Amino acid sequence: QVQLVESGGGLVQAGGSLRLSCAASGNFGGIRSMAWYRQTPGNQRELVALLTSGGLTNYAGSVKGRCTVSRDSPNTMYLQMNSLNPEDTAVYYCNLINWRDFAYWGQGTQVTVSS
Repeated sequence: QVQLVESGGGLVQAGGSLRLSCAASGNFGGIRSMAWYRQTPGNQRELVALLTSGGLTNYAGSVKGRCTVSRDSPNTMYLQMNSLNPEDTAVYYCNLINWRDFAYWGQGTQVTVSS
């Protein structure tokens, strides 16, 4: 059974930092890419940061320069978020795409930034 487990969300004041983690387990068939998405009520899920197996990254314009996506083990991904602002408040989801282009999702972790 494939599981993506996010952690590290919480409440932080504007200007603060958080580090989200995503641990993947199970037979997910290799990793083509891993990514962080976020979603607010009534809105579509949007890409925050993507990291390919080859080390390429892609960031949403709204977080570029403030966030860094990384992996320090084969199946664990991180999102370091700095200079957070209330517009970053959302549920953050971990995404994994395997070599068959099948997507897995985590259950999400809430990030709330107070002004």
